Amino acid sequence: MVAPIQALLDRLNTLMAFASALAIAAAGLVLTWEVIGRYFLAIPSDWQDELSTFLLIGATFASAAWTQARRGHVGIDALHEILPARADQVRRVLADALSALFCGYFTYKSWQMLHETWTEGHTTPSSWGAPLWVPYGCMTLGMGLLTLQLAVQTLGKRA
Repeated sequence: MVAPIQALLDRLNTLMAFASALAIAAAGLVLTWEVIGRYFLAIPSDWQDELSTFLLIGATFASAAWTQARRGHVGIDALHEILPARADQVRRVLADALSALFCGYFTYKSWQMLHETWTEGHTTPSSWGAPLWVPYGCMTLGMGLLTLQLAVQTLGKRA
């Protein structure tokens, strides 16, 4: 039952990880242009900081589920080394379940903020006035995928 969902999630996570890599590269290019424009060409601007921040926020949240699927997040291996295999498996399932609950709540709150910024038209206070639904949308999507990944790992006991 969980395997088809995990297979679909794996493909989606790979796509999101690729998009995250592109976003990080784009942020690097934007910040490089900012340095060249500001210090060598004397072109004043303020959009680069916000754009690079948005790109990095998007990359961070979009790649979270891909990282979790590979157990790439920071973890403590000390217990893994001293616990019997069965106890360590229970510990992992419990950690995944509690993480899924936390991330589910985070997704819910992100959705509320996304809805508020979308309906009320919130923007950044800069002269560019970038819409704030963009980073909140990235947070909502990324945390939703991470919650789903954690739920699939918990239900499938995928270690």
